Amino acid sequence: MSAGGVEDDIPQGERKTVTDFCYLLDKSKQLFNGLRDLPQYGQKQWQSYFGRTFDVYTKLWKFQQQHRQVLDNRYGLKRWQIGEIASKIGQLYYHYYLRTSETSYLNEAFSFYSAIRQRSYYSQVNKEDRPELVVKKLRYYARFIVVCLLLNKMDVVKDLVKELSDEIEDYTHRFNTEDQVEWNLVLQEVAAFIDADPVMVLNDDNTLVILSNRLAETGAPLLEQGMIVGQLTLADALIIGNCNNQVKFSELTIDMFRMLQALEREPMNLASQMTKPGLQETTEKPARRENPHKYLLYKPTFSQLYTFLAASFKELPANSVLLIYLSATGVFPSGRSDSEGPYDFGGVLTNSNRDVINGDGIHKRNQSYKEMHCLHPGDLYPFTRKPLFIIVDSSNSVAYKNFTNLFGQPLVCLLSPTTYPKALQDQSQRGSLFTFFLNNPLMAFLFVSGLSSMRKGLWDKCQDYLRKINRDIAQLLTHSRSIDQAFLQFFGDEFLRLLLTRFIFCSVTMRMHKIFRQETRNYPESYPQLPRDETVENPHLQKHILELASMLDVRNVFLETTLDDY
Repeated sequence: MSAGGVEDDIPQGERKTVTDFCYLLDKSKQLFNGLRDLPQYGQKQWQSYFGRTFDVYTKLWKFQQQHRQVLDNRYGLKRWQIGEIASKIGQLYYHYYLRTSETSYLNEAFSFYSAIRQRSYYSQVNKEDRPELVVKKLRYYARFIVVCLLLNKMDVVKDLVKELSDEIEDYTHRFNTEDQVEWNLVLQEVAAFIDADPVMVLNDDNTLVILSNRLAETGAPLLEQGMIVGQLTLADALIIGNCNNQVKFSELTIDMFRMLQALEREPMNLASQMTKPGLQETTEKPARRENPHKYLLYKPTFSQLYTFLAASFKELPANSVLLIYLSATGVFPSGRSDSEGPYDFGGVLTNSNRDVINGDGIHKRNQSYKEMHCLHPGDLYPFTRKPLFIIVDSSNSVAYKNFTNLFGQPLVCLLSPTTYPKALQDQSQRGSLFTFFLNNPLMAFLFVSGLSSMRKGLWDKCQDYLRKINRDIAQLLTHSRSIDQAFLQFFGDEFLRLLLTRFIFCSVTMRMHKIFRQETRNYPESYPQLPRDETVENPHLQKHILELASMLDVRNVFLETTLDDY
């Protein structure tokens, strides 16, 4: 019988099922491919398109579940094709998280990626002589690892890395491809990312405790009666990373990873107990966005950075704050300048690519030349028309001490030390110590104290004491008579309150640490300056540091008394 005759034997209903499935599959691919054409900045242009894409994938996923037998028999639906649909849905949820900063969507991405693994959707791919299908499987693993890292599911990450390693070995052995080096680099990057935390917290049975550094209910010190603070809310954040030789994975340096977690609450499930992974209707989004919206910019050019800054500035709601976090290599002035303007102290390098003009690279031998992708303090002046909170972690962070508040809006810059003691410099690949303090102050304290592991019981006890320190810092700040009002304007927001208290804890710790005093005498600074005697050199806080050190039996690392002269 001819092929046409066989097709004529297919019942009309089943033929329609196959036709409808093909239509949904084509439509879903078309919409998904269109996502990359959407602007990455701005919060409104993309929402309706994402909604349509979600709707089509909802229908496609449910359709293949309801008609699996017909699609198996008449269409020849393979399990890896089902896995491909689930993988696309996982990607959708992950990108929705990136667009909205709602951590709940990470759980949904995890749900779909887990289903692929549990149901072995990609298990038959290795039997087909098609390297492009194996690459789809490898990319799925890489995406799943990113989601698990963001959710702190480190046990799953380690299992996935082992599986990915086996898959890469099989892939390169069978197909002798040219991308073997690239995939091995992926493995090396994720392995370094997992090992970035220098301190282990252990249970009594020596198993590793998985810690989350997102904002929990007990995280930020509560505002107490009598604390007069502003009503500003952190609405938008740009997290920018360009540090040479720092651990990274998937265009996310360890510094960027730590800072984004410091600006998020713990994720919650969007739906109560789902028996099977399935798309939530887009109308079931959380009623209120708990997290500030974020842009993650890895090595942006100056034009890219300014575009994102302008978009954030434009869409910033009333009574809201824009945060700019810069983790980048310092750019220093190339020669002496007669003036001391906002472009004369250098800045930070956001992109390492050299610009080429007429085929020739520009070299620093030209003293009048300024690095094109250097972000100078003056570059941010236009954005100080609205409340601005800046964190600079760089070897030239002090360039941002020379800020001028031109528009009278609240403005604060938190600045890292520009140099670290030799013993700590050797650990710089694992991320900056300053950002580490802002992300996980107790672990950073243990690290500078020379500890590499501790028991969970003592960890919990120290965390309780750290909360007491944060409460006292909040009291000192809000009752200070000489503090710049900008700090208090920002103190009403939970995220910014926590960053400010951690900044002061970091500053007091470094000022009391013997190695910092002996080697660098270089400490975190701020614009405007904090009143030292009431904050970073406060005797009450110094006693707290010594008490915390005593709990950890590392009091010998710190000075018992500090000198007034810095």
